[in-house]
Amino acid sequence: MSNQPKREDAAPTSPATPGAARAGRARTQTAGPRAQEHLLLAADELFYREGVRAVGIEAVVERAGVNKMSLYRQFSSKDDLVVAYLKRCDERFFERFEASIAKHPGDPARQLVQYFEDLAQRASAADYRGCPFVNVSAEFPDAAHPARQSVSDNKSRLIARLNELAQAANAAHPAALADELALLIEGIYAASQTYGPGCGPIRAAPRMAKLLIDAACQAAHGAR
Repeated sequence: MSNQPKREDAAPTSPATPGAARAGRARTQTAGPRAQEHLLLAADELFYREGVRAVGIEAVVERAGVNKMSLYRQFSSKDDLVVAYLKRCDERFFERFEASIAKHPGDPARQLVQYFEDLAQRASAADYRGCPFVNVSAEFPDAAHPARQSVSDNKSRLIARLNELAQAANAAHPAALADELALLIEGIYAASQTYGPGCGPIRAAPRMAKLLIDAACQAAHGAR
């Protein structure tokens, strides 16, 4: 079993032990897209596991096996690197979201429940560290910070997608159902870090999602 944290948008990287992460590769003057990829992989691993504030540029370049000159040729600042990291997180999040939805073509209510089943499974992994957007939001209290804008964009897009599916499922009040499901998703993230992986609240989430979805859709049918 891999040691890489399993998260909502995880991608396989390298060993997760701090010693291994800090050891890195021999530093080189790697250039262009290759250097950028090394840096993003290193940031992806370190930022998610240890936190953005706790990880300095030196640790990222050491883990990536490049030097600072290579980093600043790709990113003008640490903030730019954080935003690039979150962009990758966003892409992976929606890849996973759509993969869940695709398991039940033409059945939006079941698609929504499936997403909660898949999320509960991921959030039950022993090394799951929650949602990277929630983690970053807690580290950056300034709502005007570029990282917080990335968080807002991800969450707004998620609400919009939930709303689309709720409408397709003929929910009586699609926006209300989307808000309820979004709150339940955030609860799974939090429970994974407070109650622990595989806890009762996480196991209960798919059942609660189904109750909310069924009630919203039944109310719509009853109103006809």
